[in-house]
Amino acid sequence: MQLIANIGRILITKFGYLWFMDRIEKLLGFLAQQPTDNFLRHALALEYIKIGKDEEAKALFTAIVTETPSYVGTYYHLAKLLEKMQQTTEAITWYEKGLEACKLAGDKHAYSELQAAYEDLIY
Repeated sequence: MQLIANIGRILITKFGYLWFMDRIEKLLGFLAQQPTDNFLRHALALEYIKIGKDEEAKALFTAIVTETPSYVGTYYHLAKLLEKMQQTTEAITWYEKGLEACKLAGDKHAYSELQAAYEDLIY
């Protein structure tokens, strides 16, 4: 019975990984046609996080907020990823930049989410 449970976990893991890889391949295909599409880059970064490719995700998130500072949803994910990677100082910097971007965009919802995450980190 234990062997069957272990095989089941292995298959789920393997197929789950293949599923993520299929999604990644599709996103890469779309990005080949639209390389600066922020929605696609953001989605790809999230998929990379799921399979442990944190550096690749960080690079995509950083490119998005650097090239399009008004794309406020990415700041939260970038800063959270940096926290996970134990790059606290850099996470704080991106939270602060995100808060400023949210003010400029007038996005109160994103601002409140960023502020809560920021305060959880620094206090």
